Amino acid sequence: MTAQPTDDVAVALRGVRFSYDNGVTWALDGVDLTVGAGERVCIVGPNGSGKSTLSRIVAGLAAPDAGTVTVLGERVFDGDAGPDPDAYRRARRGIGAVFQNPEDQLVTTVVEDDVAFGPENLGIAHDDIGRCIAEALQAVDMTESRAADPTVMSGGQQQRIAIAGTMAMHPAMVVFDEPTAMLDGAARAEVMAVLDSLQARGVTIVHITHHADETLRADRVIRMESGRIVSEGRPRRDDAARAASADQPHPPADGGDEPQPDSEPIIAVEHVFFTYPGQTSPVIDDLSLSIARGETVALMGHNGAGKTTLARLLCALERPDDGSITVAGVPVALARGGRRDTARERRSGTAGTGHVRKPRTASRTQRRALRRHVGYVMQHPERQLFADTVTQDVAYGPRSQGLPGAAVREHVEWALQLLRIGHLADRSPFALSGGQQRLAAIAGVLACRPDVLIMDEPTAGLDARASARIHDLIRTLRAQGVTVLVITHSAAEAAAMGARIITMGQPPHTRLDQADAGHRNASASQSDRHRHDIVDGGGYPDADGVHGDGADDADGAEDTEGSGPLGTLDPRVKMVTFLVLMFTAFAISNAWQLGLAAALAAGIIAVGRLNPLRLLAAVRLILGMLVVMGLLNLFFARGGDVLAAWGPLTITTGGVRTAALYTLRFALVVVLGAVMMATTTPTELTDAIGSLLSPLRRFGVHTQEIALVLSLALRFLPTLAREAHAVIDAQSARGGDIETGSPAKRLRALTAIVVPVFAGTLRHADNLALALDARCYEEGAHRTHWRRMCVRRRDLLFITVAVLYLLALMALRIFIQ
Repeated sequence: MTAQPTDDVAVALRGVRFSYDNGVTWALDGVDLTVGAGERVCIVGPNGSGKSTLSRIVAGLAAPDAGTVTVLGERVFDGDAGPDPDAYRRARRGIGAVFQNPEDQLVTTVVEDDVAFGPENLGIAHDDIGRCIAEALQAVDMTESRAADPTVMSGGQQQRIAIAGTMAMHPAMVVFDEPTAMLDGAARAEVMAVLDSLQARGVTIVHITHHADETLRADRVIRMESGRIVSEGRPRRDDAARAASADQPHPPADGGDEPQPDSEPIIAVEHVFFTYPGQTSPVIDDLSLSIARGETVALMGHNGAGKTTLARLLCALERPDDGSITVAGVPVALARGGRRDTARERRSGTAGTGHVRKPRTASRTQRRALRRHVGYVMQHPERQLFADTVTQDVAYGPRSQGLPGAAVREHVEWALQLLRIGHLADRSPFALSGGQQRLAAIAGVLACRPDVLIMDEPTAGLDARASARIHDLIRTLRAQGVTVLVITHSAAEAAAMGARIITMGQPPHTRLDQADAGHRNASASQSDRHRHDIVDGGGYPDADGVHGDGADDADGAEDTEGSGPLGTLDPRVKMVTFLVLMFTAFAISNAWQLGLAAALAAGIIAVGRLNPLRLLAAVRLILGMLVVMGLLNLFFARGGDVLAAWGPLTITTGGVRTAALYTLRFALVVVLGAVMMATTTPTELTDAIGSLLSPLRRFGVHTQEIALVLSLALRFLPTLAREAHAVIDAQSARGGDIETGSPAKRLRALTAIVVPVFAGTLRHADNLALALDARCYEEGAHRTHWRRMCVRRRDLLFITVAVLYLLALMALRIFIQ
């Protein structure tokens, strides 16, 4: 079924060269590498050394410019003959690949369907696919989540599902490209345990990593620099320990820069609650803490503890449900009274609900003042760069502050020099490496000269040297009196910065035992530099959602919405029936028919177990446009008695009837479409469209590819929406006009997001193409299907109800004129 290594050699590279700019520079320059079958190899090296490029060559996802490449016994590339497509196709059937960002590897919105995608592409029989899914999910401890939506899970859970999707294909070799870069310690340990399990099964593992401790169980460690292999050998524990600490700066010996215990807090959070729209469990649950002026604090906690959400609340990018927040003297949120039930009270059964009004949030003027004092470096730097050059991007904040040209240039030069990236000044931020993008994003925030700097995982994906540069920067800012709040997963990094540690939330197995500690207020008084406070950020024990800027915050309540009888209908029946109902809505001509249609829509929503308010909220923008169109009909439709007249504009009874009829008909179509989408997964849509269009195959139409493209588009629309919101948030956090400017300025600022969102679309498309290749998807190839479509009695009942409804509509049209 899969390609296998030959003569105990899984990979053999000889004289491999690769260039992204037609030979001007070489990402790989004369690489010779042999990986034995069943061997576990770690590849390390600084950012830009060629590790990720090498991983793509080894995984058969890219062809070099020169040299020879043999993978799993297949000569896939020869310097003289070039690439061999058939050999690549055969080799990839035995290779799995897991990348740094798991979100771009997920192809659908149901866990088991995503895991099944690879085996389907390999043509594995239905019953065997079921066994592959069960074994893979059990191996990554995600069996209980097989029916869940992976796109709203934490980064750690998404990465485990991505690994399960690879394991389900039973590969002979798996290539991991920094799979733990964005994960906390517990999630990292989970992923490493999976790698251990694969190694025990004899799977060949090629692992790209920046974490020295992850090399300890490798058979061999290979170090790269400037596109070449500079050393290799067996890992040694003392070497790993030295590598982990070599570039780590140490806290200053004296405590002269420490804030005094009685200093006024610059950040004060009091009894804050926050729940994301559409979720039931709070991400942040009765959180209180304070941070002194000039203090450096490391905010830690497991994925899903609420760290990124707290950062967004402090920057006024989210609005709390309750509680008060003050930052740099600006009242970001002020509680209006009442009290929400805490997690501890809900667990103990002593909760008593009461009316709580939303807090009063900062005005436009106050938000503008907040932007002058607070800088925010988001988790994903590629989502907060939006100018044509690095210089222009770094200058965005100072210009938004209204500084004169000379001052703007001074701030930009200072920030670029501080980050040591002056040589990137004229480069496009979208053409930089991930590490360079992160440094450019930090420079853009520092150019605003904030009093408070909030940094979300600033060293994620950076090598030791670049991480040390960030630590030096934080110590420099500390000496200048800047308050720094750093979200990190590394206690060693917190110690290197000399930071007080605040841990949000507790792991599920200890949370109930530490309820009192979880709810206590974290004092800002600091006599001990390494004081460690614990505050309750919510999230656990059900942390499995992803919100905000990164894969860090979750609410995790399992949502059964849409899992009623509608969710189990044959997707072909559902799609065709809904389309018929939607099209016949345009034939409605009287109030009785509208009433019947409204009753049908209400019944469908009830059967689908959908929340009506949430459903309407999902389509509110479209409904708003319909209302506007309906109002226009008031003035242009004629007939009946005149109700009002303003010069040439006249409102008649016929116009009112026409406006109401058109608006309600279109609203019915929109609501029915929303119900269908809410109860049908992208995978089901793919299979249904592919099946319905299958007769066209005899005419050469690629129906399978059409269905897949539609499915992926539906899957990634929310991702692109988050991309746009991230750019808007990045502009807002740097005082841009998109948040506080005049309507004209806001419109101009909004147009500035087009380029970065387009760049993000291309980046996601590139990552998705790699993921499809890694999962062995081939155009026109035979695929099996895990989801079997079958028309059952409930489908026939649904069709019968639809037919009766159509007959009733016709009767009402005939007998009621």
